[in-house]
Amino acid sequence: MFEHRSRLGICVLLSKYDQLSFRRLKDLLQETDGNLGAQLKKLEEAEFISIEKEFVDRKPVTWYSITKQGKKDLKKHLKSIESLSKGVW
Repeated sequence: MFEHRSRLGICVLLSKYDQLSFRRLKDLLQETDGNLGAQLKKLEEAEFISIEKEFVDRKPVTWYSITKQGKKDLKKHLKSIESLSKGVW
């Protein structure tokens, strides 16, 4: 799931913040609406992120948070990368 740089970036950012809006994720990751939306959908289907929708000043805002399972799998993935890099160097 984390092999795609956008999905990895999304989960790393969400692990550092309680929640981020679609717009903020888009700005931080410099992604198009379509690509970001597709990657968020994959993470949601895998139950790595949760979504909350609300209206702010009459405009819809979608908030994203990482789930416990998402944190667990992200940590496991990052440890695997760390182990690989130690073996290479």
